[in-house]
Amino acid sequence: TDSESAVTFFFAASLSGFVASSTTFRLMLPAASFAAVLAYEGISMRVLGIDPGLRSTGWGLVDVHGSKLRHVANGQCQTQPGPLAGRLLALFEGLSEVIENYAPSHAAVEQTFVNRDGAGTLKLGQARGIAMLVPAKFRLEVGEYAPNAVKKAVVGVGHADKRQVEHMVSLQLPGVKLAGPDATDALAIAICHAHHIQAGSHFQAALQRASG
Repeated sequence: TDSESAVTFFFAASLSGFVASSTTFRLMLPAASFAAVLAYEGISMRVLGIDPGLRSTGWGLVDVHGSKLRHVANGQCQTQPGPLAGRLLALFEGLSEVIENYAPSHAAVEQTFVNRDGAGTLKLGQARGIAMLVPAKFRLEVGEYAPNAVKKAVVGVGHADKRQVEHMVSLQLPGVKLAGPDATDALAIAICHAHHIQAGSHFQAALQRASG
């Protein structure tokens, strides 16, 4: 089939030392094949973090190799003032392209909070709906984390400021070039989700050993 040919071509290119160009071939793969491609590359999981916002939605991806994290990419999907429907469509298309290009195996989105600006909160909620919908479209389970939970996981303090978060993200992902504050927050969400999944896996392994 076409999908099988795409997988074969990807493997051949990787073995020839052209792994950096593998994104092109992943675009040809169905969502169900993403995990197989990541496993071939020796990656236990690839996590996408999304920081939703109508004006700017941040995204960031990290690969998890055992207990080690590696930065993959980060960026911001930005919209221009105009009709709300068009801005939401731009976010949908931007995040869809990110998933198509980088093939994450897991995703997480930051929860929103209600403030005094009712209209602003509603628009943020709609942007968050897009952030939840796009990974679901690609059959990814979506984790959700409160801002304080993300900060505690990354910094160790639930009320850390943005500079502390940026410092710890840079420390855990050496050499990363941050595209902006929203992308930084998205990487923090990805790191938080990676830690959460790892902790759950360790717990399940302990239960299996105890019951064995």
